[in-house]
Parts: sequence; C-alpha cells; structure tokens
Amino acid sequence: QVQLVESGGGLVQPGGSLRLSCKVSGGIFSIYAMGWYRQVPGKQREVVATISNGSGGNTNYADSVKGRFTISRDNAAKTVYLQMNNLKPDDTAVYYCNMRSLWGKGTLVTVSS
Repeated sequence: QVQLVESGGGLVQPGGSLRLSCKVSGGIFSIYAMGWYRQVPGKQREVVATISNGSGGNTNYADSVKGRFTISRDNAAKTVYLQMNNLKPDDTAVYYCNMRSLWGKGTLVTVSS
C-alpha cells in the first residue's frame, strides 16, 4: 500500500523559512510527477508547486509563491521537498503532498508574529 507522509510544518514568523518533506513508501516513486498543494479552511485546495518525474527537470509554481518556494525531489530517498522562504501570513495553510490520486494527511504551516 502506497503512503505519503508529510512533515516539516510549524509556526514561523513572517520572513522566515521552512522546509517541508513528503516521504513516499510502498511504491515506485521516480516514475511519477509530484505536487504540493495547500488548503485554508473554507477554501478550495490549491496547487503550490509541481515537479516532473525522473530527474525532476520540469517544475511549476503558483504565481503567489514564485521566487520564494522551491520544489525538489530525491528519488533514492523517495522524498519530495518544498523549501519555503520569505514566508507570509497568507501562506498559512495545511500543505498536502500529492502523487497521482494519492494524498498525504497534510502538515500545518502557520506564519504569524
């Protein structure tokens, strides 16, 4: 059974940084594109960043995070990362990892002074 487990969320002040991780277990990792999404209560889940399969040479970002967030992957570790810099209060959300139709349970990021 394939599972996705996110980690790395927490409370950070505006302007700070966090690195999220998503570990995939029980399946093949390198052949699938991966994505990070986020959701605020009462709003739809939105895509934050995606990365192509294989070496991950193709990445895409939501306009709101371009230049601040970086998605990357380590196929040997079966892990996808989201480096988040210069965090803003509007980045507060539960962040989810996605692979095909599978989702993790999410990790909460709170940006507040």
